[in-house]
Amino acid sequence: MTIRVLIADDQAMVRTGFGMILAAEDDLEVVGEAVDGVQAVELAERCRPDVVLMDIRMPRLDGLEALRRLTRPGLVNPPKVVVVTTFDDDEYVHRALRDGACGFLVKDSGPALLVEAIRAAASGEALVSPSITVRLLRRLSDGVPPPGRRDGRHPELSARETEVVRLVATGLTNAEIATELSISVGTVKTHLGNVQTKLFARNRVEIAAWAWQSGLVDQRR
Repeated sequence: MTIRVLIADDQAMVRTGFGMILAAEDDLEVVGEAVDGVQAVELAERCRPDVVLMDIRMPRLDGLEALRRLTRPGLVNPPKVVVVTTFDDDEYVHRALRDGACGFLVKDSGPALLVEAIRAAASGEALVSPSITVRLLRRLSDGVPPPGRRDGRHPELSARETEVVRLVATGLTNAEIATELSISVGTVKTHLGNVQTKLFARNRVEIAAWAWQSGLVDQRR
């Protein structure tokens, strides 16, 4: 299935760069480009994309307000929105996720994570930039003794699954985890799929949250 993508960003170079990245993927198709929030809403209604890549700071209508309009109650088959911005302010993250975003990336996250976020959104999951995830989870865990065991193991996870989970929680991408453990990216995905099933987690953000709460991550780092 081809995932239809709308790019909304007021910088032509960013739109062009994203378009080149997505054009290299067989399952992704750019169906429109918007230069501001107003045009993003108009094109989303006209082109019916599956996923919208939405910048925050744009003229006429900012990305967060455009997000609210695209995800407002009552819409039939609204698009999934992934916020991609230079600004990773915690308030932006909370507002975007609260108002229905299916992902939040900073623009220097890299092509692989951008593509992964689009595919995750299209399948109903959420992906947040690892650096943002780690910062928010660390703040959530500050001063709170984590429950569970502190020996780095969990009865339901294998040793390799535990290693993968710990690396996810410290902000590594699938490719970086594969390099760290000398395994393939496909094997990493298989382990994460098994972990999701065992932990009843919807996505890697929830896996990371579980790792922090369970004491698999050294909170002094």
